[in-house]
Amino acid sequence: MGTQPDELAAYYARKYPLTFTNDFAQTDPSLTELYKEAWQVAARAAAILKERYGAQKVVAFGSLVDRSRFTRWSDVDLAAWGIPDDRFYAAVGAVTGLSEKFKVDLVDPEDCRESLRRAIESEGVEL
Repeated sequence: MGTQPDELAAYYARKYPLTFTNDFAQTDPSLTELYKEAWQVAARAAAILKERYGAQKVVAFGSLVDRSRFTRWSDVDLAAWGIPDDRFYAAVGAVTGLSEKFKVDLVDPEDCRESLRRAIESEGVEL
């Protein structure tokens, strides 16, 4: 085995094939069910953020919107527009406790890194 990047990549692809394929993730029934549950958590969180905290728009992003990246360890990433600054951390507390299976992350897209905001705007799915 050489030490060039393409040789290392080929070696690891042979040694750990499930790491380099999405076939298993796409056909694993328990992962499919987990994916559906994650979307249900996202929908509940969006409803709470809109009804109780005045969010005007809630968007899911990250592995939740790209099934090929979703794993057993994925979390629920949400961005919310319009929550008043003085209520934002209360909103974070409300949605982070929604699920024992999933960590829920909430970001304010007006107050995050530009690269993250661009990713949210380009790949996000409005709830």
